[in-house]
Amino acid sequence: MTYSSSLAMNRSRYKGRNQNLVGVKAQARTLGPVSNTIILIVLACLLGLMYLTQVTKTNAYGYQINSLREKQSQLKTEHDDLTVASARLQSLNRVQTSPAAKNLVSVAPTATIQN
Repeated sequence: MTYSSSLAMNRSRYKGRNQNLVGVKAQARTLGPVSNTIILIVLACLLGLMYLTQVTKTNAYGYQINSLREKQSQLKTEHDDLTVASARLQSLNRVQTSPAAKNLVSVAPTATIQN
């Protein structure tokens, strides 16, 4: 194949009568296998980074939740202790003002035991 015939294959023929227009067909540009591989590697790295950021955020929230749960259990035990202490302090007053305690008779000692 000669040089002129290879150029002629890329050009279209004359468009019409008295029109000396010569068109050159544009070739579609495609990516080669190396470019495709590089693009896929970059995309995989970006997806990996996104995954790692999500995992670290989840772990950070997990630490906060764990500390809040520990504080909640501490506060529950403190509340239970305060409830018991409150019941103890109120029990003496309740016993003294109860109707059964008011009906009791005080007893004076009648005799003493001597050795």
